[in-house]
Amino acid sequence: MERALRKPLVQPFVLPGAANGLADIPSRVRAYQGGRDAGADLGALYERIAPAGETAVWTSVMPYERAGSMLADAAARRRAGERGLSLFGIPFAVKDNIDVAGLPTTAGCPDFAYMPVRSAFCVEQLIAAGAIPVGKTNLDQFATGLSGTRTPYGIPSCAFDGAYVSGGSSSGSAVAVASGLVPFALGTDTAGSGRIPAGFNNLVGIKPTRGLISTRGVVPACRTLDCVSILAASVGDARQATTIAAGFDLQEPYSRRAPESLWSAAPPAVFRFGVVGQDVIARCAADVAARYCGAVAALEAHGGIAVTVNYAPFEEAAALLYEGPWVAERLAAIRNFALARPEAIHPVVREIVQAGTGHSAVDAFEGQYRLAALVRQTAPVWDDVDVMLLPTAPEHPTIAAMLDDPVVLNSRLGLFTNFVNLMDLAAVSVPAGWGENGLPVGVTLVGPPFSDGLLAVIGDRLHRADPHARLAASTLQVGASPWLVAPIEPDKACITLAVVGAHLRGQPLNHQLTRREAVCLGPARTARGYSLYAMVDTQPPRPGLVRDGGAGLIELELWSLTEAAFGAFIAEIPPPLGIGTLALDDGRSVKGFLCEQYALQSAIDITAHGGWRGYLAAKAV
Repeated sequence: MERALRKPLVQPFVLPGAANGLADIPSRVRAYQGGRDAGADLGALYERIAPAGETAVWTSVMPYERAGSMLADAAARRRAGERGLSLFGIPFAVKDNIDVAGLPTTAGCPDFAYMPVRSAFCVEQLIAAGAIPVGKTNLDQFATGLSGTRTPYGIPSCAFDGAYVSGGSSSGSAVAVASGLVPFALGTDTAGSGRIPAGFNNLVGIKPTRGLISTRGVVPACRTLDCVSILAASVGDARQATTIAAGFDLQEPYSRRAPESLWSAAPPAVFRFGVVGQDVIARCAADVAARYCGAVAALEAHGGIAVTVNYAPFEEAAALLYEGPWVAERLAAIRNFALARPEAIHPVVREIVQAGTGHSAVDAFEGQYRLAALVRQTAPVWDDVDVMLLPTAPEHPTIAAMLDDPVVLNSRLGLFTNFVNLMDLAAVSVPAGWGENGLPVGVTLVGPPFSDGLLAVIGDRLHRADPHARLAASTLQVGASPWLVAPIEPDKACITLAVVGAHLRGQPLNHQLTRREAVCLGPARTARGYSLYAMVDTQPPRPGLVRDGGAGLIELELWSLTEAAFGAFIAEIPPPLGIGTLALDDGRSVKGFLCEQYALQSAIDITAHGGWRGYLAAKAV
């Protein structure tokens, strides 16, 4: 399909004057740790935002002075030795139904606007990690729509062709990421509002398990179903933002505690995935059907076994969201405003919300009974498969077509998304190639609650299945970002190794890994209880890691090697270093470098620097 690809619009995420190695969030953060000026990059971003003026992407922009102040605060915390600033200097966008202190929350309705004094829980989590919210993004009003056209702020369009819908309701968030302004953005997803725009803009969209990310500070659409979603160019970046935004929130009744093993899913060598029959796929556009079949073949090539599932009960559950009593929950979310100011609501949204008055309490209970029956009916599916693979959307309509038929076409877009939150499932949408018109096509992996880690692992493999896959609307190939997990070859078991010093990317001994075709899995940190020391008289300079009750949270880098390569690698390790088992802060245990105590008698404790790179950067000043 290369001939049909449209000219890329941008080169997202690659910082000016930087190598392509800074395409992902961890690389950017490491560059800032190494001395790159995050303030200059923030200023350059604002220069890109300013000429656009009042575009359809933004509803409001964070004042530059305040963004700079937030960055300065994060820098001060870093200098003071604070850990956990894994998003230091990273700008992000926030859908305008999520509170950011000091910026109006409009939910896409100017007359509804209010000024929050506190940011949403998830925004606070990201800011605490050093990220900078640079603005609020456009959306289908009150997050009611999947097209991005139901808004008074102008209609955002697909980043690849202005004639086509961006998808919604997280429309502005998707376009902000796809056009290279921010590496990730927050959306919300009740019926597909994060997955649909991700699919239409060549992005990854994580719709986490309900309650994994607190919705405190989010204007509800259906409060019992709403999820904060993450949009990014790669699964790795999306997962990193998700893990930071997530967290149990005692002040939010629908927040849930996640298992400690949530993100430590081992890459499965063999897994079973559900697929829908040709009768369902026949209802999709031809290019969507073709890309779906290609994704099925790609998963089979990566160890998947396809199992056909009966989609009918899932589709029936999907219909309940708008045809059943749950539409009354949309009215409950804004009832006082809807009754007092109906003329202020977008006509299509108003019609949907006011339909909630037609449902009784009896309807609500009967709807719950029917949903419970459908959940029970589909339960055996999850005994037979690990995940389910679906198209993200059955077609990609033009803006003109959507405006001509706003209800029916919008409803069609939710064919494969509406049931997921009702049935308490997790999902991730990933790019799956290109249609005949040069527009991206997405597919979605769906799994049981708290299967988020497994979905990310398989989703990352699927995204990389096409060797020509690009990041968002750029010419950068997905290989510019690190693997989330190691690729598994059928006859080769892999071992994950944590490196802490001279074997890190860019360091003098990294070649000992790369010449053995080791794969970088990205950054990690030790659990608490470790200390890091700069040893003396070693060439090249190296640190020593020990478990001695220290502060821990030491920066690591994970690499995957075959068993044969691992054996050859450890044969080169000189004393006093050796390989042991390290505990990570996310609960996993991996093989990694440890140092014998005798070698630390004259060494310097550099734990406070957070890692070898932090120590080298401080030493160079």
